[in-house]
Amino acid sequence: MDAPQSNVLLIEEIPASEHEDMGTVALITMNRPDKLNALNADVMTSLKAMVAWVEATDRVRVVVLTGAQPNEPPEGKRAKPNAFVAGADITEFVGKKSDDIRVMFANNAVEALWNLSKPTIAMVDGFALGGGCEVACSCDLRIASKRSRFGTPEINLGLIPGYGATQRLVRLIGYGKTMEMIMTGEMISAEDASRIGLVNHVCSSEELREYTLDMARLIASKSSNTLRVGKQTIRAALDVGLTEGVAVEAEAFASLFDSKDKEIGVHAFLNRETPKWEHK
Repeated sequence: MDAPQSNVLLIEEIPASEHEDMGTVALITMNRPDKLNALNADVMTSLKAMVAWVEATDRVRVVVLTGAQPNEPPEGKRAKPNAFVAGADITEFVGKKSDDIRVMFANNAVEALWNLSKPTIAMVDGFALGGGCEVACSCDLRIASKRSRFGTPEINLGLIPGYGATQRLVRLIGYGKTMEMIMTGEMISAEDASRIGLVNHVCSSEELREYTLDMARLIASKSSNTLRVGKQTIRAALDVGLTEGVAVEAEAFASLFDSKDKEIGVHAFLNRETPKWEHK
């Protein structure tokens, strides 16, 4: 299946390994640099199409999501800042009422990204604000450049986050910090985001792409079946209590003993070999 390319969402498949066929890393770039990659209806439609394509395409092992770099400014003009996604396109909110918004947000792309069975990494270079912060939170990992800033400024529009931040931020950074971010609308630095658990790693902007792709390639080198089971099991911790969650883990662990990849992995370990997974 061909990747669903669009003007607002660019898809590049990068080999996961130089040495053998280990599938690909899908590098997804939200491409509205003149609007700081703000989310609009076209971006959201394209994101949903991308998620469906990734889910249906076996060779794609890991998704890396990022924002386009700013264009060169016209002579004499100031360059626009770097942005992952600077938020929703507020022009689409003008004149809207609750029924309009319920339709816009029903079955939305951020939830589709959250529900993707394959590992996802947000590669953040610049502003990740409002909907952009929520897109980053819907990924499994977040790697940010030192110049990145995170925030949920919806309170300044008389709104609250609508793509899951009130729920996912609490689980990532705790109740108190979530209340502070949402109720003040203030931005935090990448270093502070890392300190409170919102970001996994921080590096220079020059190192960001290679650092993130190295992480993606490392994850892609694992069994795709085991990654899928692991992601489902970890996600269960967000939805069920400890006792039930431990039972979910025990069942998932036991079920993997019927997989070919368990035999491949154990054999490779005992023979000091690199495993060649059945599930690619």
